[in-house]
Amino acid sequence: MSRRVGMAALACAAMAAGVLFGAAERCLGDQKPDAAEAGQAPSLTARESLTDNWFTLGRKLEEEGITVGLSLTQVYQLNLEGGLATHRHAGRYAGSYDLEGEFDLEKLLKIPGALLYALAEGSWSAGLNDSSIGSLLGVNDDAAGDEAIVLTELWYGQKFLDGKLRVRIGKIDLTGGFECRGCPVAFDGSSYANDETTQFLSSALVNNPTIPFPDNGLGAAVYLEPVAGFYVSAGAADAQADARETGFRTAFHGADRFFGIFETGFAVDVAKGLPGAYRLGLWYDPQPKDRFTGGTKRDDVGLYLSCCQRLLKENADAEDTQGLGVFARFGCADSDVNEINAFWSVGGQYQGLLPGRDDDVLGLGVAQGLLSRDAEAGRASQETIIELYYSAAVTGWLSVSGHLQYVNNPGGTNEVDDAVVVGVRAQISF
Repeated sequence: MSRRVGMAALACAAMAAGVLFGAAERCLGDQKPDAAEAGQAPSLTARESLTDNWFTLGRKLEEEGITVGLSLTQVYQLNLEGGLATHRHAGRYAGSYDLEGEFDLEKLLKIPGALLYALAEGSWSAGLNDSSIGSLLGVNDDAAGDEAIVLTELWYGQKFLDGKLRVRIGKIDLTGGFECRGCPVAFDGSSYANDETTQFLSSALVNNPTIPFPDNGLGAAVYLEPVAGFYVSAGAADAQADARETGFRTAFHGADRFFGIFETGFAVDVAKGLPGAYRLGLWYDPQPKDRFTGGTKRDDVGLYLSCCQRLLKENADAEDTQGLGVFARFGCADSDVNEINAFWSVGGQYQGLLPGRDDDVLGLGVAQGLLSRDAEAGRASQETIIELYYSAAVTGWLSVSGHLQYVNNPGGTNEVDDAVVVGVRAQISF
């Protein structure tokens, strides 16, 4: 089977699966009365979470200011051809789980505009990234290896000036970002390419690889919206952080180096229901890095651009997100110390493309990393990855997506054949 035919076949199969899921749901819906009208708990297929928000206890906690969520992501990928090897069976199955808690301190302790957030994560298997593909851009951003559950985020957030000024401090993820007019911003956010558990799997279609974001660690971030829709934001975090630790050892012992990032931009609604965000960012990394040409360099800096825009909305319902959205990213860094010294990506998603499948999403993205000429002689000049996926909302708590990825020049070397990877992801909300 040719590569083009294979891509088309997977896309058709994924869309066909969406139709079948829809038919099954309609059959179930025809057989059972509406639970809400009958005064009963919603059926298994009608729930937003598998446990019905912890058997309704979650709703009572939310009224008091406590929100708890648990989700499970499972990914199975197969290297059909190319890459480092197609015969290695280890590492094709990977997964992760997230336990998060959000505590509204305004309700709990009467502190206006205050919030406490905690996230614990665990994972298994490194997936295909190293064992079979050898990609620099990565084919599974959710694969983090075998890790026991760890508290990866714990921060205090405070709003001032009716939310125009927001501050976070603690153990943070700088890519977690803020929100401006419904769009994720600060830092390197995107409405359509920013979440490996529900959108693209490739790391290059989640965040910009030219930005050397540190691991989750001690830091702070500030967001200011002086004019409606226009924002500035800055963050600093421990450059040597290890998410498996509290952060105090690396932040306040030894070199005490902090990664810094600044972003500004604006969020717009070009027409009613067509939001978008346009961002410009700078980053600074003080850590000493080995030059490809010899010696070391400190105080590395880089620049990035990012935008996302909804182009088409299917109906006038403000809560309905069906339609077409697009995104683009660009980044550049010093070619003397960064293997990927330039990067770009483009793509989009369509939600509700098939009739009766309003929550399903079809996405297509292309990302390319341009490699430093000084990194290693004889290498290819770039690595490119193309990803197509279709995510079917089986129920409110379960989504299943099919993914097809084509990797050109895996690892940026001419000695490795282009790779074709297929995969399935299941996302469950408890």
